[in-house]
Amino acid sequence: MDLDIERLKGWIGREEASGEALTPALVARFNATFDRTSPSELGAIAPMLIHFCLGQPAVPTADLGPDGHPARGGFLPPVPLPRRMWAGGVLEVFEPIRIGGYVSRRSVIEDVSVKQGRSGTLCFVTLRHHVDCDGQHALTERQDIVYHDAPAPSESDASGTPHPAPEGAHRVQLTVAEPLLFRYSALTFNGHRIHYDSPYARTEELYPGLVIHGPLQATMLCQYAANLRGAAPRHFSFRSLAPIFGPGEMILHATPNGDAWKLWTSQPHGPISMEATAEW
Repeated sequence: MDLDIERLKGWIGREEASGEALTPALVARFNATFDRTSPSELGAIAPMLIHFCLGQPAVPTADLGPDGHPARGGFLPPVPLPRRMWAGGVLEVFEPIRIGGYVSRRSVIEDVSVKQGRSGTLCFVTLRHHVDCDGQHALTERQDIVYHDAPAPSESDASGTPHPAPEGAHRVQLTVAEPLLFRYSALTFNGHRIHYDSPYARTEELYPGLVIHGPLQATMLCQYAANLRGAAPRHFSFRSLAPIFGPGEMILHATPNGDAWKLWTSQPHGPISMEATAEW
């Protein structure tokens, strides 16, 4: 597909601001979703990457597209490719977000680019989020979004034989069930139907099952790194390499690499889905 890249680049520099107080109730729902515990009193340090759940656009249901995303052409450019995925990100943490604080986010579109991949045309949109908590700069995040073509039915059935992921020095196997996917979609106010609507995911976007959210995988890897090291990382980057589908089993892998940790996700006997690096 030929894209009007010059028109899409006209969105570079656009900004959007949002904000929300981080309540103990939201922290409790976040921890319940991930089967974890942490302090929940006012002033306590919040779980890492909970900011993914804050200040999300409250678009009326009538204004959603058929895939459950907000209709295109608002803050994000109107890329005319059917599939949209969170491809990766980089976080630099300066101060912790604290429970009870008001978390504000200023988002800027930094770049729009087009590439040709094995699956066809790819359009990358790069955002930069500046996140503050009660007026103190908490973190900076780069978010990479990729739009791409949907495969033809014959292509969607050609699975090939990808190399299985290596085993990490540390690993834990988790069950990713439909309630986890639904709850995380609700926490992040993410209406994308590929994460909770199995008939849509299979028949409209031609996936073999529900797609496990990229930020959900990133959150699990970041929490795993913090548990192994005993401290929250100050720098965390992640990149999606392949979709991972649920419901089913997912493995978190981690291996120390000098002062950093290399982490990745996979399904049993499957390829690497997401790779990440945590640094302190």
